[in-house]
Amino acid sequence: MVFTRLIPVLTLKDGRIIKTIQFGEYRDVGHPITMGKVFDSQDVDELIFVDMTATQENREPDWSNIEAFAEECVMPLTIGGGIKTVEQIRYLLQIGADKVTINSEAVRRPDFINEAADAFGSQCIVVSIDARLTDLGGYEVMIDGGYSRTRLDPVSWAQECEKRNVGEILVNSIDRDGTMEGYDLNLTRSVVEAVSVPVIACGGAGLLNDLVEVVEDGAASAVACSSIFHFSDNKPIKAKAFMQDHGLNVRPI
Repeated sequence: MVFTRLIPVLTLKDGRIIKTIQFGEYRDVGHPITMGKVFDSQDVDELIFVDMTATQENREPDWSNIEAFAEECVMPLTIGGGIKTVEQIRYLLQIGADKVTINSEAVRRPDFINEAADAFGSQCIVVSIDARLTDLGGYEVMIDGGYSRTRLDPVSWAQECEKRNVGEILVNSIDRDGTMEGYDLNLTRSVVEAVSVPVIACGGAGLLNDLVEVVEDGAASAVACSSIFHFSDNKPIKAKAFMQDHGLNVRPI
């Protein structure tokens, strides 16, 4: 049975968990291991843990904090941020990651997607697509933590990723990130309709109904969120109960 997954996102910067607004201004929200234990206790389906500035700063991922977090994490874990090689993916899987998310390097070198999927299986590889609205009303894929333009359309890029055997796609709206104004349904739906692999929606959840809406109207396979748990009284168990009460097929609490 396929369940609609609820996936908190933790973004790491300088050894702390932060939450950004539109990939810029940010707030410190806690210690990574403490935050991980909180979500472990809340019966979430998966967790995404990203070293947010590794690519921007052109450095290796923060291995010490990643290793410490993975060692303490019980729930299924996806790790990303600054991943450029098959060897890095292998190491992340060895220390406890169930999946690895890749972004900027996949755009710069699309063969990386094939290499990763061939080495570890498509089910382990998630491509994260960060997209921003353009002045013309369309969307553009951004890389390097939202700082670099690519001139790629997220729909065509998602289709290319699928051809290269990615297992899953994470679509993140930069414009909605941290705003708590709801997901970008048009962006999510356009990608979902263009590919057959599961699509995770991310960016903008502020109300519990946003989680339902992006599944019902955006057709997302999973909902990823952060601010709704950091800056409101909503917790994952409450969110899953709400989703279930509104007709979504979630994993039993």
